[in-house]
Amino acid sequence: MANESGQSFLDKFAEVSAKVGNQVHLRSLRDGFATIMPIYILAGIAVLINNVVFPLFLADGSAELAAAQYWGNAITQGTLSFAAILLCGTIGYCLANNKRFGNAIACLVVSICCLVIMFPQTVTTTVANLTYATSSGEVAAGVETLEAADLAATLNMAEDTTFETSVSGMISTSNTGANGLFAAIIVGLVATTVFIKISSVEKLKINLGEGIPPAVGKSFNVLIPLLLSLSIFGLVAALLNGIFNTNLMTLISECVAAPLKGVMNAGPLAVIVIYTVANLLFCLGIHQSTISGVLAEPILTVLIVENMAMYQAGQVIPADHYMNMQIVNSFALIGGSGCTFMLLLDTFLFSKNKASRDIAKLSILPGLFNINEPVIYGYPIVYNIPLMVPFVILPDIFIAATYGLTCIGWIAPCVVQAPWTTPPVLSALFSTGFDWRAGVWQVIEIAIGMAVWLPFMHISERATAKQMEMQDAA
Repeated sequence: MANESGQSFLDKFAEVSAKVGNQVHLRSLRDGFATIMPIYILAGIAVLINNVVFPLFLADGSAELAAAQYWGNAITQGTLSFAAILLCGTIGYCLANNKRFGNAIACLVVSICCLVIMFPQTVTTTVANLTYATSSGEVAAGVETLEAADLAATLNMAEDTTFETSVSGMISTSNTGANGLFAAIIVGLVATTVFIKISSVEKLKINLGEGIPPAVGKSFNVLIPLLLSLSIFGLVAALLNGIFNTNLMTLISECVAAPLKGVMNAGPLAVIVIYTVANLLFCLGIHQSTISGVLAEPILTVLIVENMAMYQAGQVIPADHYMNMQIVNSFALIGGSGCTFMLLLDTFLFSKNKASRDIAKLSILPGLFNINEPVIYGYPIVYNIPLMVPFVILPDIFIAATYGLTCIGWIAPCVVQAPWTTPPVLSALFSTGFDWRAGVWQVIEIAIGMAVWLPFMHISERATAKQMEMQDAA
């Protein structure tokens, strides 16, 4: 009876979790991030080469180094500095597909347009120097440039005084890049939802009839809904500016982004709770991304993208960015979910079970690149009570330990989003900008993981052998 009650609880738990993970907006958010993930990885590679590889053979501050780094700067400008625009469009497109809306590309266009509509029309920027005319005639007659420090001295101000100016007719990369990702998420979901809702009103559709190109027909079919959707967002932007003297980007940064980041960076607890639930679900046959992919990864990805931007700019990574997606990928998913790479090593070294060793032989190469579905379903770990324990607790231990080591300065913060298929040790080096201590820590993690997996592997093999004896006896 107790066993049936426990099984019933697990079934209900899995059912509720699956419903949460399959909620259409959360699923679209996960799909949107997954779509542009290669962009972040390319940006990480460019940042790594610019800040680690080039300085190895080019003098710091030299013209040659600046020329070489132009390559990486150009890539980050087209990826990190444009990430919010890309994410907003892909979220709109994915939401349209998940809702089976017939014109997904229109949703992509609407999402991007609505995001740009919500940008402030005036940008405040710091003035590094001031160029002025030396005569009352044409500027070409003579100009001089005065640096901010010299201008401060002329005005009898402190040397570190900063001067700001407001510029209209431009868009700041602080809104289109990493700082705008939360706005991109919200606008992408809301704008697409509004557009699809308005598009469902048949009276607003314009049907040009037969004999016209399909693209033209679809464009006119959503013309009025598109105009209404953009007008709604334009009205909201005008009201925020006119009544409250603010804009959506500022509101989201202060009221949404900061609290969500704070939850993830108040310590590793929130991340540990989410991945505990996610890995437990994986043990019940439901992929862990159903939970972690929608609740944790978007926020953690925003944090590592911001870290890349700061690292590229030569800034110090603040403590509230130590917890990010790369800590999970590089240090808590060694060999894939549950750190099963260590189980494979234990199997080769200490197991005498032929079936387990055969599975390990088939799984070791994919496991080296963090692909472990063959282990999870073939070993198996699914519904294998002894193996479920290390599968769930090991990532939690490594998340907490790596975060702690980063906080006390024993390893560098993660500043690069390395490909999730990067093998162990290399992933630690890449993600931390080649901090050798991170590589050593990952080797220690592998040893710890093997020690944790070993007794549970033996218990599992004994339980399997006992089951076989009972079946033979029956």
